[in-house]
Amino acid sequence: MGFLSVLSFAHKLAAQRLQPGGIAIDATAGTGADTLFLAKTAGPRGRVFAFDIQKEALALTRQRLEKEPDETLAPISLHLGSHSLMKSTIPAEYHGKISVIMFNLGYLPTEQSDKQVITQTESTLTALEAALDLLLPGGVITVVLYPGHEGGSQEAAAVEAWASALPPRAAQAIMYRGIQRSDAPYLIALERKKRL
Repeated sequence: MGFLSVLSFAHKLAAQRLQPGGIAIDATAGTGADTLFLAKTAGPRGRVFAFDIQKEALALTRQRLEKEPDETLAPISLHLGSHSLMKSTIPAEYHGKISVIMFNLGYLPTEQSDKQVITQTESTLTALEAALDLLLPGGVITVVLYPGHEGGSQEAAAVEAWASALPPRAAQAIMYRGIQRSDAPYLIALERKKRL
């Protein structure tokens, strides 16, 4: 048995923190895989918010969700917009109560998608700051980074620098990475500590 893939490890970390009835955010809905995972894990008493800047991504996410029985999923709110707007979009009653926030950066991984539309470093860093504020103590943020495409290595380096500079009393950061290919996807995960 080999090591877990980066995406599988992100799901494992999320599943350890998101209880039935919990609240989660998919900051980059993409094809909806993480949205569906979070909705199943949180269950019908939970709540999931998902963001994407592309209509195509939200349509793919809806298609994926429609294949599942509604009674097994958390209620899901899909938002067409940048993940940098999550703090102002999510109702204040949920601030500080989110268990898991997942980011899967890069571009929409479908054959026909425009690979020039990628997550942007500035909005990603804004979203990560907001995510820390929204997270409950003990909650996690998972960030899957893709240094192998144009713009991806710069974004990955910026996220890594941001996570490294966080005070340990605010969050603990780890990295999960294969070290033999510098362009392979990798994961940074953060656990929220006490509020500052």
